[in-house]
Amino acid sequence: MPRFAANLTMLFNEVPFLDRFEKAAKSGFKAVEFLFPYAYPAEELKARLTNNGLTLVLHNLPAGDWDAGDRGIACDPARVHEFRAGVPKAIEYACALGVPQLNCLAGKAPAGVSDQELHETLVANLRFAAAELKKAGLRLLTEPINTFDIPGFFLHGTEQALRLHDQVGADNLFLQHDIYHMQRMEGELAATIKKHFSRIAHIQVADNPGRNEPGTGEINYAFLFNLLDSLGYQGWIGCEYKPATTTEAGLGWITSR
Repeated sequence: MPRFAANLTMLFNEVPFLDRFEKAAKSGFKAVEFLFPYAYPAEELKARLTNNGLTLVLHNLPAGDWDAGDRGIACDPARVHEFRAGVPKAIEYACALGVPQLNCLAGKAPAGVSDQELHETLVANLRFAAAELKKAGLRLLTEPINTFDIPGFFLHGTEQALRLHDQVGADNLFLQHDIYHMQRMEGELAATIKKHFSRIAHIQVADNPGRNEPGTGEINYAFLFNLLDSLGYQGWIGCEYKPATTTEAGLGWITSR
Protein backbone atom coordinates (compact mmCIF):
# COMPACT_ATOMS: atom_id res chain seq x y z
CA MET A 1 0.00 0.00 0.00
CA PRO A 2 1.44 3.44 -0.91
CA ARG A 3 2.78 5.59 1.88
CA PHE A 4 1.97 9.28 1.60
CA ALA A 5 4.11 12.19 2.77
CA ALA A 6 2.62 15.63 3.23
CA ASN A 7 4.37 18.33 1.26
CA LEU A 8 4.48 21.13 3.80
CA THR A 9 5.25 23.77 1.20
CA MET A 10 1.83 23.12 -0.36
CA LEU A 11 -0.35 21.58 2.36
CA PHE A 12 -1.60 23.16 5.59
CA ASN A 13 -0.50 26.55 4.28
CA GLU A 14 -3.23 28.27 6.24
CA VAL A 15 -0.86 28.16 9.24
CA PRO A 16 2.79 29.26 9.64
CA PHE A 17 5.31 26.76 8.30
CA LEU A 18 6.59 25.45 11.62
CA ASP A 19 3.03 24.74 12.77
CA ARG A 20 2.38 22.53 9.73
CA PHE A 21 4.29 19.60 11.22
CA GLU A 22 1.74 19.20 13.99
CA LYS A 23 -1.13 19.63 11.53
CA ALA A 24 0.31 16.90 9.30
CA ALA A 25 0.72 14.48 12.19
CA LYS A 26 -2.80 15.11 13.48
CA SER A 27 -4.11 14.45 9.98
CA GLY A 28 -2.52 11.00 9.98
CA PHE A 29 0.68 11.58 8.03
CA LYS A 30 3.80 9.77 9.19
CA ALA A 31 6.17 11.61 6.85
CA VAL A 32 6.65 15.02 5.29
CA GLU A 33 8.64 16.73 2.57
CA PHE A 34 9.13 20.36 1.60
CA LEU A 35 11.10 22.51 -0.80
CA PHE A 36 13.75 24.04 1.43
CA PRO A 37 14.82 23.89 5.10
CA TYR A 38 17.38 26.69 4.97
CA ALA A 39 15.30 29.49 6.52
CA TYR A 40 15.21 27.60 9.84
CA PRO A 41 17.85 26.14 12.16
CA ALA A 42 18.20 22.40 11.64
CA GLU A 43 17.72 21.89 15.37
CA GLU A 44 14.29 23.54 15.25
CA LEU A 45 13.16 21.45 12.31
CA LYS A 46 14.48 18.27 13.94
CA ALA A 47 12.50 19.05 17.07
CA ARG A 48 9.30 19.53 15.08
CA LEU A 49 9.85 16.21 13.33
CA THR A 50 10.66 14.33 16.52
CA ASN A 51 7.89 15.85 18.62
CA ASN A 52 5.31 14.91 16.00
CA GLY A 53 6.65 11.46 15.15
CA LEU A 54 7.41 12.43 11.56
CA THR A 55 10.05 11.35 9.05
CA LEU A 56 11.43 13.87 6.57
CA VAL A 57 11.76 12.11 3.22
CA LEU A 58 12.94 14.86 0.87
CA HIS A 59 14.06 18.42 0.46
CA ASN A 60 15.83 20.28 -2.34
CA LEU A 61 19.32 21.57 -2.82
CA PRO A 62 19.54 25.38 -2.63
CA ALA A 63 17.92 26.71 -5.80
CA GLY A 64 18.84 30.38 -5.99
CA ASP A 65 16.54 33.24 -5.03
CA TRP A 66 13.09 31.64 -5.08
CA ASP A 67 11.24 34.86 -4.27
CA ALA A 68 12.97 36.58 -7.19
CA GLY A 69 11.84 33.87 -9.60
CA ASP A 70 14.70 31.38 -9.57
CA ARG A 71 13.58 27.77 -9.89
CA GLY A 72 16.99 26.18 -9.61
CA ILE A 73 20.43 27.19 -10.85
CA ALA A 74 22.10 23.88 -11.74
CA CYS A 75 22.02 24.46 -15.51
CA ASP A 76 23.29 28.06 -15.39
CA PRO A 77 26.97 28.35 -16.37
CA ALA A 78 27.20 31.76 -14.68
CA ARG A 79 26.21 30.30 -11.29
CA VAL A 80 28.32 27.16 -10.99
CA HIS A 81 30.16 28.47 -7.93
CA GLU A 82 26.87 29.37 -6.22
CA PHE A 83 25.42 25.94 -6.98
CA ARG A 84 28.45 24.05 -5.68
CA ALA A 85 28.64 26.19 -2.56
CA GLY A 86 25.09 25.11 -1.73
CA VAL A 87 25.79 21.39 -1.87
CA PRO A 88 27.60 21.06 1.49
CA LYS A 89 24.91 23.19 3.13
CA ALA A 90 22.25 20.81 1.83
CA ILE A 91 24.22 17.78 3.01
CA GLU A 92 24.61 19.31 6.47
CA TYR A 93 20.84 19.76 6.77
CA ALA A 94 20.12 16.33 5.33
CA CYS A 95 22.39 14.62 7.84
CA ALA A 96 20.95 16.60 10.74
CA LEU A 97 17.37 15.84 9.69
CA GLY A 98 17.83 12.22 8.63
CA VAL A 99 16.90 12.83 5.00
CA PRO A 100 17.98 10.01 2.64
CA GLN A 101 17.79 11.96 -0.62
CA LEU A 102 18.01 15.46 -2.00
CA ASN A 103 16.38 16.82 -5.14
CA CYS A 104 18.20 19.06 -7.60
CA LEU A 105 16.11 21.55 -9.56
CA ALA A 106 17.79 22.22 -12.89
CA GLY A 107 16.33 25.69 -13.26
CA LYS A 108 15.13 27.86 -16.12
CA ALA A 109 17.34 28.30 -19.15
CA PRO A 110 18.99 31.73 -18.98
CA ALA A 111 18.74 33.85 -22.11
CA GLY A 112 21.54 33.70 -24.61
CA VAL A 113 22.98 30.34 -23.54
CA SER A 114 22.91 27.37 -25.91
CA ASP A 115 21.18 24.12 -24.99
CA GLN A 116 24.53 22.37 -25.31
CA GLU A 117 26.18 24.64 -22.75
CA LEU A 118 23.22 24.31 -20.41
CA HIS A 119 23.38 20.52 -20.73
CA GLU A 120 27.13 20.38 -20.14
CA THR A 121 26.84 22.64 -17.10
CA LEU A 122 24.08 20.51 -15.62
CA VAL A 123 26.04 17.29 -16.22
CA ALA A 124 29.12 18.71 -14.50
CA ASN A 125 27.13 20.05 -11.56
CA LEU A 126 25.29 16.76 -11.10
CA ARG A 127 28.56 14.84 -11.14
CA PHE A 128 29.90 17.14 -8.45
CA ALA A 129 26.74 16.93 -6.31
CA ALA A 130 26.36 13.17 -6.71
CA ALA A 131 29.95 12.58 -5.62
CA GLU A 132 29.57 14.80 -2.56
CA LEU A 133 26.23 13.23 -1.59
CA LYS A 134 27.63 9.74 -2.01
CA LYS A 135 30.27 10.48 0.63
CA ALA A 136 27.38 11.13 3.02
CA GLY A 137 25.39 8.08 1.91
CA LEU A 138 22.72 10.15 0.19
CA ARG A 139 20.85 9.80 -3.09
CA LEU A 140 20.62 12.67 -5.55
CA LEU A 141 17.42 13.16 -7.54
CA THR A 142 16.48 15.25 -10.55
CA GLU A 143 12.92 16.31 -11.32
CA PRO A 144 11.57 17.11 -14.78
CA ILE A 145 9.00 19.92 -14.52
CA ASN A 146 6.37 21.02 -17.01
CA THR A 147 7.00 24.13 -19.05
CA PHE A 148 3.40 25.33 -18.82
CA ASP A 149 3.73 26.12 -15.12
CA ILE A 150 7.40 27.14 -15.36
CA PRO A 151 8.16 28.37 -18.88
CA GLY A 152 11.75 27.76 -19.88
CA PHE A 153 12.47 25.07 -17.30
CA PHE A 154 15.41 23.22 -18.79
CA LEU A 155 14.73 19.68 -17.58
CA HIS A 156 11.20 18.85 -18.71
CA GLY A 157 10.97 15.19 -19.75
CA THR A 158 11.64 11.70 -18.44
CA GLU A 159 13.78 10.51 -21.33
CA GLN A 160 15.76 13.76 -21.30
CA ALA A 161 16.46 13.31 -17.59
CA LEU A 162 17.55 9.70 -17.95
CA ARG A 163 19.87 10.46 -20.87
CA LEU A 164 21.39 13.08 -18.60
CA HIS A 165 21.74 10.52 -15.80
CA ASP A 166 23.50 8.13 -18.18
CA GLN A 167 26.00 10.80 -19.07
CA VAL A 168 26.59 11.73 -15.41
CA GLY A 169 27.28 8.08 -14.62
CA ALA A 170 26.60 8.20 -10.87
CA ASP A 171 25.05 5.16 -9.18
CA ASN A 172 23.32 7.33 -6.54
CA LEU A 173 21.50 9.50 -9.11
CA PHE A 174 17.80 8.76 -9.53
CA LEU A 175 14.62 10.23 -10.94
CA GLN A 176 11.96 12.08 -9.02
CA HIS A 177 8.79 11.34 -10.98
CA ASP A 178 6.13 13.99 -10.41
CA ILE A 179 2.98 12.55 -11.94
CA TYR A 180 1.32 15.94 -12.37
CA HIS A 181 4.25 17.45 -14.25
CA MET A 182 4.68 14.42 -16.47
CA GLN A 183 0.96 14.19 -17.25
CA ARG A 184 1.19 17.73 -18.60
CA MET A 185 4.36 17.08 -20.60
CA GLU A 186 4.08 13.46 -21.71
CA GLY A 187 1.06 11.45 -20.64
CA GLU A 188 1.74 7.69 -20.87
CA LEU A 189 2.13 7.65 -17.09
CA ALA A 190 1.76 3.93 -16.43
CA ALA A 191 4.00 2.90 -19.31
CA THR A 192 6.69 5.35 -18.26
CA ILE A 193 6.61 4.26 -14.62
CA LYS A 194 6.85 0.59 -15.59
CA LYS A 195 9.62 1.16 -18.11
CA HIS A 196 11.81 3.19 -15.77
CA PHE A 197 10.70 1.88 -12.39
CA SER A 198 14.19 0.84 -11.28
CA ARG A 199 15.42 4.40 -11.79
CA ILE A 200 12.62 6.16 -9.91
CA ALA A 201 13.40 6.89 -6.25
CA HIS A 202 10.57 9.26 -5.36
CA ILE A 203 7.07 10.01 -6.65
CA GLN A 204 4.90 13.08 -6.19
CA VAL A 205 1.21 13.54 -6.95
CA ALA A 206 -1.34 16.18 -7.89
CA ASP A 207 -4.23 16.01 -10.31
CA ASN A 208 -4.64 17.82 -13.61
CA PRO A 209 -6.03 20.32 -14.45
CA GLY A 210 -5.63 22.59 -11.46
CA ARG A 211 -2.88 20.80 -9.52
CA ASN A 212 -5.39 19.94 -6.81
CA GLU A 213 -5.71 16.72 -4.81
CA PRO A 214 -5.97 13.32 -6.54
CA GLY A 215 -9.52 12.60 -7.62
CA THR A 216 -10.31 16.13 -8.76
CA GLY A 217 -9.12 15.77 -12.35
CA GLU A 218 -8.32 13.49 -15.25
CA ILE A 219 -5.59 11.25 -13.78
CA ASN A 220 -6.67 7.74 -12.78
CA TYR A 221 -4.86 7.62 -9.48
CA ALA A 222 -6.56 4.44 -8.27
CA PHE A 223 -5.05 2.65 -11.26
CA LEU A 224 -1.61 4.19 -10.75
CA PHE A 225 -1.50 3.41 -7.02
CA ASN A 226 -2.43 -0.19 -7.76
CA LEU A 227 0.30 -0.27 -10.37
CA LEU A 228 2.87 0.97 -7.86
CA ASP A 229 1.71 -1.73 -5.42
CA SER A 230 2.13 -4.39 -8.08
CA LEU A 231 5.62 -3.14 -8.93
CA GLY A 232 6.64 -3.24 -5.28
CA TYR A 233 7.27 0.47 -4.82
CA GLN A 234 8.74 0.95 -1.35
CA GLY A 235 9.25 4.72 -1.34
CA TRP A 236 7.05 7.53 -0.14
CA ILE A 237 4.61 9.41 -2.35
CA GLY A 238 4.79 13.15 -1.83
CA CYS A 239 1.46 14.99 -1.78
CA GLU A 240 2.57 18.11 -3.62
CA TYR A 241 -0.77 19.60 -4.59
CA LYS A 242 -2.79 22.75 -4.00
CA PRO A 243 -5.82 21.89 -1.84
CA ALA A 244 -9.02 22.82 -3.65
CA THR A 245 -10.41 24.22 -0.37
CA THR A 246 -8.64 23.40 2.89
CA THR A 247 -6.07 20.65 3.31
CA GLU A 248 -8.17 18.73 5.84
CA ALA A 249 -11.32 18.93 3.73
CA GLY A 250 -9.49 17.41 0.78
CA LEU A 251 -7.81 14.46 2.51
CA GLY A 252 -10.66 12.01 1.90
CA TRP A 253 -8.97 10.80 -1.28
CA ILE A 254 -6.39 8.94 0.85
CA THR A 255 -8.88 6.86 2.80
CA SER A 256 -11.19 6.31 -0.18
CA ARG A 257 -8.50 5.12 -2.61
